Amino acid sequence: MTTIATAATESRYQELLDRFGSVFAKIAEGAREREQNRILPFEQVQWLKEAGFTTLRVPESHGGTPISHEHLFRSLIELAAADSNVAHLLRSHFSFVETISLQPQEFQDRWFPKVLQGQIFGNAATERGGNALGTTNTKLVKTDDGWVLRGEKYYTTGSIFADWVVVMATTEGVEGRQYAIVDRNAPGVQILDDWDGFGQPLTGTGTAIFTDVPVESENIIQRKVASTLEPAFFQLCLLSVLVGIGKAARNEAASIVAQRTRTFNTGSGSLFKDDPQIQELVGRLAANVFAAESIVITAARELDAALDPQLGLDPDAAYLRAELAVQQAHVATPKLILDATSELFDVTGASAVSTSKSLDRFWRNARTVATHNPVAFKARSVGDYFINGTIPTGLNSIGEAKAGK
Repeated sequence: MTTIATAATESRYQELLDRFGSVFAKIAEGAREREQNRILPFEQVQWLKEAGFTTLRVPESHGGTPISHEHLFRSLIELAAADSNVAHLLRSHFSFVETISLQPQEFQDRWFPKVLQGQIFGNAATERGGNALGTTNTKLVKTDDGWVLRGEKYYTTGSIFADWVVVMATTEGVEGRQYAIVDRNAPGVQILDDWDGFGQPLTGTGTAIFTDVPVESENIIQRKVASTLEPAFFQLCLLSVLVGIGKAARNEAASIVAQRTRTFNTGSGSLFKDDPQIQELVGRLAANVFAAESIVITAARELDAALDPQLGLDPDAAYLRAELAVQQAHVATPKLILDATSELFDVTGASAVSTSKSLDRFWRNARTVATHNPVAFKARSVGDYFINGTIPTGLNSIGEAKAGK
């Protein structure tokens, strides 16, 4: 059973829109040109930091004014509608803010003030290949002078914009994997803008190289594999970006149709904005986006419900509630948005494929985001739960599978 939005929660969300709406609108102004010319949004990230957007989940006990999961993800949807690259690159930041809350008080006391100062966090978790599943080739090594980090990562979304990079590593003799938090500008840290994906080109999803980077021992934490909401939160960030892309495509479709004066000799002869068939196409596109947004918001409410002290769920029950909701959202949402971004081209003519209009960016960006965590695996997990009661797997790893597996 999901929580239901009330007038009070809607009023609080409207306050967020009033606070950040002008910043989002300013970010939207140059989004197409930035993608066309590969201009990384350093300035736009700075606007969000100055506006306090990156602090929105810091607990009140540490000086923050925290908002709910629902309101965070709805805000990310609106930011993604303005520029999906900017919303996406903040995924690691907001996820690490959640991770801080799971750590001991001393760790929280050290890192939450940095978040409140506007400092942001990137990630360096995945390697191109060669690492065994459950391990990394990136190592934490103890030297006479202390710990150092050595290795190379890819898909380091957001790190080129960050103040700190959260690096996944392994240590000889230590079970599991660790997070090493290193200064983005420390000696030995090199971050490249070499992401070659056809979508989300401005997220800084490229290579990070760590060459004997000093790491303070208190900045090394064990990666938790217990029942936490981290994996659900991480995935819901991506689904929010997807919905934002869909909303931007919907708005673009409506704008194109409203302004178009040319028509076809095979059509009704009416202006596109008055043609019932074109109206139906835009309506179907909009309905897909509405359905996707509703799914993501419902899943976000499930995260809030899982942590609601009035429900008193134990960690395993809270994990299951959140993870199952987000996995189902992950199965349903991508197709709705991919269909919408593809149907954008059906509301106009051949002129839609002009590179100057960059209408393909909506589909390319949505397709790129949708490749994260293959839908087939999530669908299998959901089916296995409802058929056999198998608890969905949350925190996974990426690496080389053993032969015969």
